[in-house]
Amino acid sequence: MEKSAKIYIAGHRGMVGSAIKRKLEKEGFENIVVRGSAELDLRSQQAVADFFEQEKPEYVFLAAAKVGGIVANNTYRADFLYENLQIQNNVIHSSYLNGVKKLMFLGSSCIYPKLAPQPLKEDYLLTGPLEDTNEPYAIAKIAGIKMCDAYRAQYGCNYISVMPTNLYGFNDNYHPQNSHVLPAMIRRFHEAKEQGLPSVTIWGSGTPKREFLFADDLAEACYYLMQNFNEPGLVNIGTGEDLSIKELAELVKQTIGFEGEILLDASKPDGTPRKLMDVSKLHATGWKHTIELPEGIKLAYEDFLSKQVITER
Repeated sequence: MEKSAKIYIAGHRGMVGSAIKRKLEKEGFENIVVRGSAELDLRSQQAVADFFEQEKPEYVFLAAAKVGGIVANNTYRADFLYENLQIQNNVIHSSYLNGVKKLMFLGSSCIYPKLAPQPLKEDYLLTGPLEDTNEPYAIAKIAGIKMCDAYRAQYGCNYISVMPTNLYGFNDNYHPQNSHVLPAMIRRFHEAKEQGLPSVTIWGSGTPKREFLFADDLAEACYYLMQNFNEPGLVNIGTGEDLSIKELAELVKQTIGFEGEILLDASKPDGTPRKLMDVSKLHATGWKHTIELPEGIKLAYEDFLSKQVITER
């Protein structure tokens, strides 16, 4: 990507999009185009067509999506399927019509079958049933990968797909009901510490294992792959390391300084038993993460505290 190139980041206000924007600015890119959802509804085919016609971006990072945790995914099943399909259909097709040089589509590790062998290799896609609670979201993301490949095959478009593992970091969502597991824990342990509570209850059995990648590391990987990767299919982006939800809770508890007990609510769903990414394909391209989980949780907690101060004011 030339430093003067016009780059559109779809979803620049989210955790992933904002991390990509910071990385590009740090690298000296100044011609970055962004629109908030109030200015551009990516679900609207006409609005997206008009935007691309007017702006003519040369490169696109498609990081916009309707996202949430287990409860949100399972509750708003129709919304997650419809809105994500609309967003990616509109952006990918308009990119083709307007001659975008390269597009990166960002998905999620939940695209893999629920009981796929671990660690998850890229070629395990579509080899078994999905986890039911996030099936609509996963189907939308799988459609996005296949759409990028189809436009590459039929029209010669240089569209690539990357699948990040569980993400956390600056600008995360700490909503009490709709957030992912790590930010939800940060909020819960923080509030329990503030209120002097004797315990914090975490959902499920505590045994599922999860992998976590700091969003700024993801942005580094996206920037690297945009420059160096040009193949159909997808690339996993992760650390290649995981830990149990109970171990994660202990780490968050320690970082925040909560001194009470951790309780488990086995009546709540566990989700997929394990979701460890095989990142050998990524490592073979020459990229590896740099921010380890204990350091990342500290950075995320500092960000959470800064947001709390703003809210309280």
